Amino acid sequence: MNVSWRAHKERSSPLALTSIRWIALHLGRPAARLLLYPITLYFLIFAAAQRRASMHYLARVLDRRPTLLDVARHIHCFASTILDRVYLMTGQFDKLEIIFPSENLPRRYSKFGTGSGCILLGSHVGSFEVFRSYGLIKGSMPIKILMYEGQNPMLIQILNALNPELADMIIPLSGTDSLLKVKDAIEAGSAVGMLGDRIMNAEKEKTVRCTLLGGEVLLPAAPVLIAATLKVPVIVFFGIYLGGNRYQIHFELLGENITLNRNTRQQDIQYWMQKYADILERQIRSAPYNWFNFYDYWQDEKPAAQDQPTAD
Repeated sequence: MNVSWRAHKERSSPLALTSIRWIALHLGRPAARLLLYPITLYFLIFAAAQRRASMHYLARVLDRRPTLLDVARHIHCFASTILDRVYLMTGQFDKLEIIFPSENLPRRYSKFGTGSGCILLGSHVGSFEVFRSYGLIKGSMPIKILMYEGQNPMLIQILNALNPELADMIIPLSGTDSLLKVKDAIEAGSAVGMLGDRIMNAEKEKTVRCTLLGGEVLLPAAPVLIAATLKVPVIVFFGIYLGGNRYQIHFELLGENITLNRNTRQQDIQYWMQKYADILERQIRSAPYNWFNFYDYWQDEKPAAQDQPTAD
């Protein structure tokens, strides 16, 4: 379960991505946003698997039968955040309104606060780049990102070319030295960001079964294992797209001291990741179109006439 995202190939081309980047930087955000409508229409018509995945997800989160307009809104929301990466990665924050909470919780646990680092646990909900770019360009706090770069290498390559310094923030999720690099970053007082809503390989990776939106999903155990090993707090993060040029940052403390008892280790891991899933569910119910896992996340796809969205 929950592993098929790696099978999806990029549907964009270098020319298309480069063109959008050029338009965004030279013609401005309003002109670039006009492109989002034909892009949304393209994916709505030709990306059948992603369209069905959106439909199944929306049926769960909206508690009703989704329409094609719902799916289009979902795709458009995702496309909007992709476009805004250009501005986030080039430090053009004047084009975006980013609303931060009154307390910058991760900073409390960074070297600027009383701590020595933390795990910043994100997801494919909203825009992670909102915080990543803010942390780098605005100097809010040091941050490193533990990530698997193999899913969208074309997109990552083109967007990171906008700001080469972003590459220095990445800790590649590969090899045996990843945990050592995370440890070094934590000891240096950084926040280390990672995503907790996808797994890479259910057969090789340690996972735990949790409940999300009424269905069972597999989540990675790595965030809890890393936090328990390094004895650092875990803070859940969301950068929610509110429409237009507005984003809102949300922080929630998952646990300040995550410990795993030898006799109840698996149950403890399940407890913490279910707590994460509960936080995730509350957030996506409040902002349902910010969910950006466009594949059969619950493995419940059943092609049938009643599953097709209506056109109203």
